[in-house]
Amino acid sequence: MDRTLEVRTPESIAFSYELAGLGSRFLAVSVDMAIQTLVMIGIIWGLIYAAAHLNGAVRNVPAPTRIETNLAIALIITIVFIVYFGYFILFEAFWNGQTPGKKLMGLRVVRDGGYPADFASIAVRNLIRVGEFAAGLYAISAVATVISPENKRLGDMAAGTIVVRDARAAKLADLMQESTDTSHPLMLSPQERALIDQFVARRAGMAPRNRAQMASQIAARVRPRISRDLQQLDDEELLTRLSAL
Repeated sequence: MDRTLEVRTPESIAFSYELAGLGSRFLAVSVDMAIQTLVMIGIIWGLIYAAAHLNGAVRNVPAPTRIETNLAIALIITIVFIVYFGYFILFEAFWNGQTPGKKLMGLRVVRDGGYPADFASIAVRNLIRVGEFAAGLYAISAVATVISPENKRLGDMAAGTIVVRDARAAKLADLMQESTDTSHPLMLSPQERALIDQFVARRAGMAPRNRAQMASQIAARVRPRISRDLQQLDDEELLTRLSAL
């Protein structure tokens, strides 16, 4: 089941995230496991191929010692761990919170509060994945995700992360085009509120001329439908006040 989470930053800017449900997360994991299985098949085939050619090239090879056998087992375990669990850590850490499966399903891992997930939180959530996989092939994780208000599995609870739908960023021009008037003189549409919040969040990085022009355009659009005391404010101060409401 998909749920929505609203987060408000210390700057009074509100963001709304659509949490990924159990179904979409299961499909993403299925895609990732299919990729992992193909990689493991390729590695095993490569090892068998290399061993066959080595035996053909070198005759009278002595039987492996106990140390050599243990090293070979340790190498195999390491390869399996890297493919099945390091895969998630590396992709999510260096691919902006996504694996190929998550990207295909439009999902992303972020920290609580909507901030980008750091390496430590990603490592924690995926190391706990080892136990979740061992304890019934993610069965416990599925139950935890269903009963959690934020759709969190055990790894997310420990790491302070959530999995959200990766909505495409809307352009300011598109938001202005989609914005519609409301019948109530003191109300703004959700699109207009989103437009104001985005401007306030991004204005520090704008060139002064573009900043003033954008503030003027947005303020002119909403000014007729706000109270008179707010109408007396200049463009940028008006948008700042509206964003904090």
